[in-house]
Amino acid sequence: QAQLVESGGGAVQAGGSLRLSCAASGRTFRNYAMGWFRQSPGKEREFVARIMWRSGSTYYADSVKGRFTISRDNAKNTVYLQMNSLKPEDTAAYYCAAAASLAFYDYTRERQYDYWGQGTQVTVSS
Repeated sequence: QAQLVESGGGAVQAGGSLRLSCAASGRTFRNYAMGWFRQSPGKEREFVARIMWRSGSTYYADSVKGRFTISRDNAKNTVYLQMNSLKPEDTAAYYCAAAASLAFYDYTRERQYDYWGQGTQVTVSS
């Protein structure tokens, strides 16, 4: 059974950095799209970044472009989200997701993803 496990969240001051990890297991994800989403209290879950596992093609939300970097390690079956220059508005629970279908163009919507991790909390203080 496919499983995604996030780690690396924590508390950091504004301007700091964190690296989130998403360990994938239970199936081969090499043909999948992998995404990161986040959700703050009282807000809807929003797209952050995605990577096509096989090609390495990436795409980012405008709010994180230039500050966050998504990458993957084939040997470790792990996707990362490097977050730099963090802002208080980045505070949220961050979720890793995997999309089995390659039929979509952008992979920026929750409904396009089939598997989800449990989330890891990121808190940025000013």
